[in-house]
Order: sequence, then C-alpha cells, then structure tokens
Amino acid sequence: MAGTGAPTALAGIGTDIARVDRIAAAYSRHGERFARRILGEHELPVFERRKSRDPQRGIRYLATRFAAKEAFSKAIGLGMHSPMSWRQMEVINAPGGKPQVLLNEPLASWYAARFGAAHVSVSDEKDMVTAFVVVETQSAPRQQESS
Repeated sequence: MAGTGAPTALAGIGTDIARVDRIAAAYSRHGERFARRILGEHELPVFERRKSRDPQRGIRYLATRFAAKEAFSKAIGLGMHSPMSWRQMEVINAPGGKPQVLLNEPLASWYAARFGAAHVSVSDEKDMVTAFVVVETQSAPRQQESS
C-alpha cells in the first residue's frame, strides 16, 4: 500500500456466493431467531430498519452479511469453528458506505495475535449476493535505529 511504510503480504482470501432465496427460506422458517443467530449487535438494527422499509432489501442485507462471514471464515482458515462464529464477525459500513470488518471477542483477540488488516467487499443483486475478503499478515515491527 502506498504511503504505509513496510509492504504488507496477504495472509488469506475468502469468497462466498449465496442465493437470496436460500437465505429468505431460512428466515421464513426460523424468523427473527435466524437473523439473531447470524447478525451481530451492530448489524441487527440495520437489518431491522431495512426490512421495515422493504422486506426484500432486509433479506438481501442478511444474505450479504451471511456471505461475508463465510468468506471471512475461509480467509482466516477456520471455517465456522471457535473462536469464529456468526456473531463474532460483523460487517458495518463506514460513513461513506465502505464496508468494514468489526470483530467481537473472543475472535478479536485471536485474530489480532495472528493477522493484520481485513478488507471486505459485498455485492447484491435480486437473486444472488457475493462477498470477498482479503486478510493481511501482521506488519513487522519497525526496528529502532541504533545511535
């Protein structure tokens, strides 16, 4: 990356594609319990707002977060095994709309000990969603110059 000092390397990448109708069917069967199982504390209110304005938009939001969590779990090499779980990794939007990874404990500490920055991209269409995650290696500590 330009201007950040030492170059970074990739530690992992992950991608996932999900059919919106599959997520809609799971939501239809399990209702809010399904949404609460998948979405973290910062994602759930966004889902509720979007769903109340347009139910299909809410389901697409749920589907993009589902795909992002799957992609992230692949990028870090854990799959959905502890400390990775659905609610521990969240995708929130920066003020300009850019999606960002937000990690909750115990995943946050586990991740910080092993990896650097994580980048996520999500996209949705009427029937499909996709997510792509890139995880950087930890930056090497800068060596102090000897005097």
